[in-house]
Amino acid sequence: MERTHYSTIIIFINQPTSTNKAMASIIFLGTAGSSAVVSKQLRSSGGIIIQIEDLQFHIDPGPGALTKAKEYGINLHHNTAILVSHNHLNHCNDLNAVVDAMTHSGIEQHGIILGSKSVLQHTDKSHPFLTRYHQGLVEKVIPMEKKHKVGIELVEINALPAEHSDPTAIGFKLFCPKFTLSYTGDTIITPALMEELKGSDILILNVPYPGNKAMGQNLDTESATKIIAHVRPRLAVMTHFGLDMLRADHFQEAREMQRMTGVETIAARDGLMLAAENYRQHINPVKGY
Repeated sequence: MERTHYSTIIIFINQPTSTNKAMASIIFLGTAGSSAVVSKQLRSSGGIIIQIEDLQFHIDPGPGALTKAKEYGINLHHNTAILVSHNHLNHCNDLNAVVDAMTHSGIEQHGIILGSKSVLQHTDKSHPFLTRYHQGLVEKVIPMEKKHKVGIELVEINALPAEHSDPTAIGFKLFCPKFTLSYTGDTIITPALMEELKGSDILILNVPYPGNKAMGQNLDTESATKIIAHVRPRLAVMTHFGLDMLRADHFQEAREMQRMTGVETIAARDGLMLAAENYRQHINPVKGY
């Protein structure tokens, strides 16, 4: 296991053989956005899987990551990297379990973990969620800060600015061979975030609250609509729903956002699978494609 604090690094890895060469896919292992939704098991919170050729990225593996991966046919041993936005349980609770699954308990040492400092390092107010034992099962552990960049094979991953109750929280922007995908993580709307999200073909937003009813440092439908109108992706996907959003009918909220912005907008559900290449729009950032 290695640690690095460089802002830019390119990594080439030994990846287990995968069957995902033909297409790029996004699979939602869960769409829960609050402890109440998770504890009542109204939705799962297993995270998001992004498959790009032979690469597989697992974003925010919260409670239920292993069970939902099995349910939806995802082999976690094929994970190339785990990306964790911050240290709240519904984003990182199953991190160690996923590391154990993807390395066969260390029999095959592979994979990379990218995450906020609060997940991977001691801070004044928290301990790392990744144990020392599980750090040793992977190839690299990389704490990321805003504007840090990491290249993994053909994919460049940028850490997006986020403002949340975890001060080290980040989002992720993935520059893939045939599309660019951004995941806001948990955050409020800020000018810096709006600027960094530009150029996204697919925009995944954590929107726990309907209308203009945001509480804490989170997005609601009104602020998410402003982001979508500014970024103008090919596809916007709402996820990470709280109780208020579920009661308000998140599908109707998504339809209203689409009506106001003219951008295709959907509300995710557990098990939703999207063919990411269908939403290619912008000039490809990876040479040769």
